[in-house]
Order: sequence, then structure tokens, then C-alpha cells
Amino acid sequence: MALVGVAPGFWAPDPKGLTVPPGGTTVPDMTHATGNHHTQADEHEHEHEHHAEHESRGGAHGGHAGHGGHGDHVAQFRRLFWLNLILAVPVVAFSMMFADLIGYELPMGGIWSWISPVLGTVIFVWGGRPFLTGAVDELRQRSPGMMLLIGLAITVAFVSSMGASLGLLPHELDFWWELALLVVIMLLGHWIEMRSLAQTTSALDSLAALLPDEAERVTADGGTETVTPDELATGDTILVRPGGRVPADGRIVSGEAEFDESMITGESRTVRRGEGDAVVAGTVATDGGVRIEVTATGDDTALSGIRKLVADAQASSSRAQRLADRAAAWLFWFALGSAVITAIVWSIVGMPDFAVVRTVTVLVIACPHALGLAIPLVVSIATERAARAGVLVKDRLALESMRTIGAVLFDKTGTLTTGAPTVLEVEPADGHDADAVLALAASAEADSEHPLARAIVRAADERELSVAAARDFRSEAALGVTATVDGRTVRVGGPRLLDEVGGSALTATEAWSDDGAIVLHVVVDGDVAGALKLADEVRAESRDAVDALHALGVQVVMITGDAKAVAHAVADELGIDRVFAGVRPEDKAAKVAELQTEGLSVAMVGDGVNDAPALAQADVGIAIGAGTDVAIGSAGVILASSDPRSVLSVIRLSRASYAKMRQNLWWAAGYNLAAVPLAAGVLAPIGFILPMSIGAILMSLSTIVVALNAQLLRRLDLRPEASIEALS
Repeated sequence: MALVGVAPGFWAPDPKGLTVPPGGTTVPDMTHATGNHHTQADEHEHEHEHHAEHESRGGAHGGHAGHGGHGDHVAQFRRLFWLNLILAVPVVAFSMMFADLIGYELPMGGIWSWISPVLGTVIFVWGGRPFLTGAVDELRQRSPGMMLLIGLAITVAFVSSMGASLGLLPHELDFWWELALLVVIMLLGHWIEMRSLAQTTSALDSLAALLPDEAERVTADGGTETVTPDELATGDTILVRPGGRVPADGRIVSGEAEFDESMITGESRTVRRGEGDAVVAGTVATDGGVRIEVTATGDDTALSGIRKLVADAQASSSRAQRLADRAAAWLFWFALGSAVITAIVWSIVGMPDFAVVRTVTVLVIACPHALGLAIPLVVSIATERAARAGVLVKDRLALESMRTIGAVLFDKTGTLTTGAPTVLEVEPADGHDADAVLALAASAEADSEHPLARAIVRAADERELSVAAARDFRSEAALGVTATVDGRTVRVGGPRLLDEVGGSALTATEAWSDDGAIVLHVVVDGDVAGALKLADEVRAESRDAVDALHALGVQVVMITGDAKAVAHAVADELGIDRVFAGVRPEDKAAKVAELQTEGLSVAMVGDGVNDAPALAQADVGIAIGAGTDVAIGSAGVILASSDPRSVLSVIRLSRASYAKMRQNLWWAAGYNLAAVPLAAGVLAPIGFILPMSIGAILMSLSTIVVALNAQLLRRLDLRPEASIEALS
């Protein structure tokens, strides 16, 4: 099914004024959203992509909402952290080793000696459960990582501490305070990490929300009954009123209306649909009522097809192994190997008790607190800093990947262009003035809500022209608008208007049409007074963004549903490397995959539901924040503005945060590389053995260094202009 461009204009007439025309003919040309106008000749008709946020998509579809799983996990770790922190305070305070380290006296014997063991056991079983479960999973998968390292450390600490409390092991193995602090700090790290990654919207839920909660099915006696979309069957006839959303794919059997398909196609113009034309579930009939014969429901609809593409792309996306997990895997084997060697060596030299103490010490301090915070702290600060600059990071892996992007694929409309039609030129006929022609057109269009009409009125306002009041306004499908202005009959429309009045197109308009621009003619009292050139205007910032990406060695690609003439005109103006023009919505993800098969790591920048599968397929999906909820849900990074230079801000943030991650991991791992051999007793022959208290101090210092280093990210200036300057 070919989906054509639509515009964001939306209005909802009084329901009491509803009329459903008894019939109608197929009108493939562009007409106003309020029942008027503008057509392009068939050979010039092209698809426009656009920034798809508009009022009609904001309806309440509570029945389709369904978030919460991820938020539940965030709340779980938050609750676990605070409650275990409360429990950890007395565990640490009544720990003999901590008391000796700080230098205060503890009451001896009785109930006081069991405060740390009892509460420490609760912390191990309750607070440590997520890590123990994760450790078991990593063992089953034979993929040691952070969870196994944490699980090993807290298990050894618990067993040795309980053994020491029961008098079965030496007193030196009482690690209750270390166990408590380790669990609490790891819970803090995981809470920070999960909070920073919390999903703010769901792509699939947003897609489902495009369907109305109810549908009006025409009954055998000619009346209607209210049903849910799930109750519709192929062959049913449904009534869609003005402003109503289509509940299922179908074919119009009666009536005609302007359809806003922007939530499905991302295109920038409404489309006139009449009898015999196909319509898609989720689109809106903006200005008229139609009767539709259902041709597809449920999983067979185009909307569900897009849904499946999003789900498949998300499921098949490769997930890079986390930096911290790689470090933890190495540290796990390093700690385990060190512990085995320690036990063997000290046993061979005839010191079995010392071997037990040193081995347990190695395993406990092998999991530095800093490692659990090294990545989450950077992510949390980076995402907070980015949010202040209008960049929302939903997926940490997307942020990490952005530094190695080889190609950026831009959706044209709403990113590289403004996403709305703009009057670029006014060509007056002989004997007429350009400003006068524009003023007359604005007067005739003043009562219209169509995006092209709004563009004409806006252009007149920007030129500070005097726009006279019009009367007798009317619109004619496929022809345009007509109004009386200062006693003259003014008409504005496309090529068919010229055919009706017998006029000739101005010479300049031929070149405009070749460029794929929209051409509207202004006819005054039957004579052609001039013509207007309208097109989607290229953003002033787009050239800077393209040049900066080229300077980084990144290939810039543009994808659009527009005709080749329109696409290449924009590409030539901006110096874009490659163009995918005339791409159907369902084929965009395939174009991303095509680039990936060439060995390129691809970042896709887009909006609209039609971009959702491509955003999910890309190595990094970047959604325009003002785009559709489903586009936002499919992306890993969201830009609050439509400034394409913000992509450079994401690259800069990616590089800076990745550098901090590596630095923090080196600090955290460096602690292990130094402390583990010392704890094992490698310097015992010269009389130095690392005391557990000193190991604890080093552990704390490592955590402080990691935290302070992450804070330096707050100094990063992520304004688009600053990012371009920094990366140039």
C-alpha cells in the first residue's frame, strides 16, 4: 500500500454539523484540511516527511497505556538501598574491626556482640539477594561478570564473618562492616544505573495508542453500534466522523475527507481520500465523515506491521558487552586465581591458618566499591548534564556507541528542514507587484487552517503587509479557495485552477516544479496575477551540522519519502553524501540495514511512527523530541529540539563520558591490581602484610576518586554551537 504525505493541520468541527456525503469520486490531489484546496499536477505530486507532533495525536487512549516493569525495578533498588543503609549503620558501628580503626571502645559480650552478625545476615540475605541471583545466572551462562564478582565477595565475607562470630574461624576474618558497606554501595550503584536508564515511553504502547478505543460499526438497518476495534471483522462497514481516528485498515465506500497520516507516515501534507481509496488504521479524517469497508484488522493492519518491525529490530539489535562487566570478568578471574595461589603457597610453607586468613581477605577486597559506581555515576551525571542541554539519554549503550558512529542517517523533514511549508518566492505577472500578490493571497487564505494557507498568511505577516478582510470564502476540492477581497474575486490554487480559468503558468514556475516545490497560482478576476513557491525550508543549522560531521570523518546520509528532485535539491544545498529518496515507510529500516551491511555503524535521526523501525534497527536511534511517542520509544537518544547540530552534542557527550568510564574503571581496577597481591602477602618475606583496615581505607579512597572524577563531566558545555567548535 502506498502511503502519501500528510500535514499536521487538525480541526474538529461541531459533531452536530456532521454530514457524510452519499458518494464521491476518488480525488488523488492535495486539498485543504478544512475542505479547501491546493493541488499539484500529478507528475509533481511528491511525499513530504514532517515533524509529526500535532494536536490530534494527543487524545487520551488510556486503554492502551501500560508501563511499569522497569519503574518497579528502580523502586525496588531504591527501597533496598535506603532500608539496607539504615541496617548498615549499627552493623558498622558495632564492628570490632571498624571500632579499632576509628579508635573507640565497644561494650563486650552479651547482646552487643550479636548486633553485627544478626543485622549483617539480614543485609546479606535481603540486600544481597539481587546480586546472588545475578551471580547464579552468570554461572549458568558461564559468563562471569559484575554480579558474580559481587556475589563471590559478599558470600565469602558472610561465611568468614559468621565463622569468626561463632568462634570457628580467626577473629581477623570478622568482615561484617565490609559486607554491609559492600552491599549498600552496590545497591546504590545499581539504583543510580537503573534510574538513569528508566524508559520514559514505550514504543509498542505508543503504537497501540494510535488506535481509538471505540469504533462505530454500521448495522444492517443503516444505524450504527459502538464496538471495540478488536470486535471488527473484514467486510464490516464503519463510520469515521470528522476528527475521528480510523480503527482498522480499509477502503472508503462513501464520502471523502482530508486524512492526516502524519502519525503513520511522518509526511508533511494531508491527503484527500475519496471513494475507493485505501486508508490506514491510526490515521485521522480531519474535515469530513466517511464510511469505510474494513479490509484488515488486528495483526494484519499496516500499523501492526510497523509494530512488528519495531519489535523485531529491537530484539535483533546486537547489545555490546558492558564495560564494567568486561572489567568485572577479568577481575573475577584475577581474584579467584590470586586466592587459589595464596592458599596453595601459604599452605605449602606450613602456615594453613595464615593461608585461610589471606585467602579470605583477597576474595573480600577483590570487589572494590568503586567498581560498582564507576559506570553508574558517569551515566547518571552524563544523562543529567545532557538533559539540561536538551538531550535525553534513554539507552546507555546507545550513548557509548555514538563515539564510533560511521554514518548519520537523517530523516529530511523536521530535522534538516523545518518540517512545515514556507513561502520561498513570489513571482508576479506583468503589471502586478509581488507584495500585492502575496497580500491578496493571504487575504483569500486567512479563513483556512491548511498548512499551506498558514504559510502564506505567515509570509505576509513577516513582510508586514496589509491583509484586507475577505468575504464569501469557499473552497473547492482539487481546485483551491475563492474569496472576495476589496471587490475583486481572488482565487488561489494549483495547476487545475489554471485549467479551469484558461490561464497559463508563469515561466518561473517550471523551474520551481522541477525542483519539486509546491506551486500555487493567484488568480484575480479571472486573470493570473502571480504565483507562489512553497517548500519545506532547509534549517540554517543543517549546513553547520553536515560540515562538522564531515570534519569528524562521518558520512552523512539523508532518507525521505519525497521525490528525487526534492531530495537531491536539499542534498546538494547541504553537501550530503548519499540520498535515499522515495522510500516507503516500511522500507526505511531496510535502508539502515543496507548501510550496516557495508560495515558502517549507523545513527538514525528521525521522527514519526514510520521512523520507529529504522530507529530501532540503527546502532543508535536518535529521535526528535517533538516527534511521535513511538519514535521516542524506539530511540536510545532523544533531542528536545529539532536542531541537527545537537547530534554533535551527543557525539561529544559520548566521547567525554566514555573517557570518564575508562578512567574510573582503571582507578577501580588499579585498586585490585595493587591491593590483591599485597593482601595475598607477596611482600611478607620483607615484613609487610597489608592489614585489612588499610585495605578498607584504600577501597574508600578509590571510591572517592571515582566519584570526583565523574563530577568533572558537569563542566561539559553541550550547547550545539559549543560542541561543533570543540569537535572541529
